[in-house]
Amino acid sequence: MAERGGRADPGVSRRGHRARLLVLGALTAAAPLSLDTYLPALPALTADLATSPSVTQLSLTSCLVGLALGQLVAGPLSDVLGRRRPMMIGAAGFAVASALCAVAPNVEVLIGLRLAQGLLGAVGIVVARAVVRDTSDATTSARAFATLMLVSGVAPIVAPVLGGQLLRVTSWRGVFVVLAVYGALAGVAVLLAVRESLPRSRRRAGSAAATAASFRVLLGDRRVVACVLTAGLVFSAMFAYISGSTFVLQDLYGLSPQAFSGVFAANSVAIVASVQVAGRLAGSGRVRPERLLVVGLVVALTGTGVLLVSALLDAGLVGLLAGLVLTVVGVGFVLPCATTLALADHPEHAGSASALLGTSQFLVGAGTAPLVGLAGSRSAVPMAATMAGAVLLGAVAFAVLWRGTQSATSGPEGAEGAQHN
Repeated sequence: MAERGGRADPGVSRRGHRARLLVLGALTAAAPLSLDTYLPALPALTADLATSPSVTQLSLTSCLVGLALGQLVAGPLSDVLGRRRPMMIGAAGFAVASALCAVAPNVEVLIGLRLAQGLLGAVGIVVARAVVRDTSDATTSARAFATLMLVSGVAPIVAPVLGGQLLRVTSWRGVFVVLAVYGALAGVAVLLAVRESLPRSRRRAGSAAATAASFRVLLGDRRVVACVLTAGLVFSAMFAYISGSTFVLQDLYGLSPQAFSGVFAANSVAIVASVQVAGRLAGSGRVRPERLLVVGLVVALTGTGVLLVSALLDAGLVGLLAGLVLTVVGVGFVLPCATTLALADHPEHAGSASALLGTSQFLVGAGTAPLVGLAGSRSAVPMAATMAGAVLLGAVAFAVLWRGTQSATSGPEGAEGAQHN
């Protein structure tokens, strides 16, 4: 059983625990890094490869598909093989795929390599969440996930700024070289700082039937399904923003790559701050995670409403940015709470539950990313409408599925029951 404070392994010191969280956060950061670092380069990449914005955005879509499918495989696999070995393999593979992206001769090859990059980068993301669940109980996991997201949250702040600055001295190909180096360093960090958190006695059988049974258990729980759908739909609004903002803000409103990266970084600070507030409130036990999740949905709905109205009325950059800030703050409340609630009741299926969460987020995101390119850079309406629709569907899914259920984190009895499942 996890100790108070979320450390399950008595052989790990407090300093070692923090180092482990730092490395796990770095693995989780593979997704925003692989997506956000080259965002300022998308217009230049489009011109360099002689293609269109919508085709270029397929390189985002293919990476998102890879991140989704990779988690669906890696999560259950880590329940069978353990956590450490898959993380090292995933980091090394991510480095190789990133290096190959740097030498892609055309957009078709780049799209295929981005799929591979996503598949391999997904391993660290899904297994990192499972390690946190392995080493945290139901009542401390919210704070642990918030800490993890704080570390990984630095990535979307730094990534577009780094990408913008790299474009001063290199092309978009140089961005992928940096990602390759990052993947190699992450693999070394896992080797040095992360111990195996899933002992052999707790691992599941490795058959396809056992994996299917695990998913049946999770999909048969309305609480899990509510959180998976809500997190996936709300997070897809972020991918609509990621996919569309570079064209809207640079081509439509005339921001430079450096100015765009500054705006993107400011919104990333907002989401990191809201994640920390939500995590601390939920971890303190004073506010139930499901209530904080509802607060996040209300804020995100308000933000996307402001965003859509501003786009429809062509109200200018200020209204657009205000709507984006409110939206990302709401998303920052939703994600750690949805993760905590989805993993709370089934610790023996932590890898599979983590896979469902990640797959829903990236697969739905992959479907929404191309929608915002339908109008090219002529309007902000497709981006705003996609974001508003995704958040609204997420709120409806949570309201319908969560009604009449009781979470394992709702009280002391539920928390205790979750620990003994």
